[in-house]
Amino acid sequence: MTKGLDDRRFDPVAYTLDRYTAAPRRLRFQARTRRQAEAWQKTLRAKLTELIGGLPIIASGRQPLRPVTLETRAFPGYRREKIVFDSRPGVSVLAYLLLPEKAQTPAATMICVPGHGRGVDDIVGIDEQGRDRTDKAGYQHDFAIQVAEAGMAAVAIEPMGFGCRRDPINARQSLSRKACEPAAGGALLVGETMIAWRVWDVMRTLDYIATRPELDSSRVGCMGISGGGTVTSFSTALEPRIRVALVSGYLNTFRDSVGSLAHCIDNYVPGILNWAEMHDIAGLIAPRPLFVESGEKDNIFPIDASIESFKQVREIYGVFQAADRVEQEVFPGEHSFWGKRGIPFLARHLSA
Repeated sequence: MTKGLDDRRFDPVAYTLDRYTAAPRRLRFQARTRRQAEAWQKTLRAKLTELIGGLPIIASGRQPLRPVTLETRAFPGYRREKIVFDSRPGVSVLAYLLLPEKAQTPAATMICVPGHGRGVDDIVGIDEQGRDRTDKAGYQHDFAIQVAEAGMAAVAIEPMGFGCRRDPINARQSLSRKACEPAAGGALLVGETMIAWRVWDVMRTLDYIATRPELDSSRVGCMGISGGGTVTSFSTALEPRIRVALVSGYLNTFRDSVGSLAHCIDNYVPGILNWAEMHDIAGLIAPRPLFVESGEKDNIFPIDASIESFKQVREIYGVFQAADRVEQEVFPGEHSFWGKRGIPFLARHLSA
């Protein structure tokens, strides 16, 4: 680049990685007993909530959900409802409830969070023209339908910044266009994060599930791919009502994924490396069941780092004497949902 000078001195990623090496990660997992591990979880949960910008303070009860069912349709093996409920004042969530015909009610239920792309349509069998599809296309493979086909109910939610929850300028573009900006940047401007906003939507989805007699609010899990895996990880780490999680195409290290490769701004938490790494956040899920799946050819969450991070997670579960409740499947594919072992894992742990 500049003759006679070290090119690395002009490389911002190299500087970032140097800062990573020097970051203290003050709340990294070091416990040796379950009692110590539980104390660590309590401390890190509080710090993580602070770092993502906090969650709404509930002093006089939660905002009314005001749910509305917009549409009900029958499909082979399941019923699909299109619903809307309020998450916070002035903010609504679009969701689809998929209820299997043969499910014993109240049914075990999975909250399904899509990754970047077309939004919730891409996991409930709706194509870009709004038509029904049956081929489970795209990198997300309609995984909410796969959940229903496995006998569990699915509540698939539209994340803020995706699909119908885009700002007007982005909404005029193709559904496949990344639309997290400017909203994710706006969250940072007010001292919060898009992760926190989406985690709160998951928590409110749990509240909605509790209003439905067909759904068992004591048997609820959360799952997602890519950006949905991010939301699943943070939500399950912070919300004890979630009983089991499937994280697809996300578990890695901050160093090797969002710290080294181009990612959407909604993946970032300011200051997180001063306190913890990604496996520490996943460790907050212990001892609840956790399934992780990673593609061998994933180009934005490199497989070697995913495998190494999972080893760290498994060590945390070992301290909880719960190593049998955490699994990883490395599959021969790219950045996509797999589900071959993951969905049966969910059904087993939710007794579906």
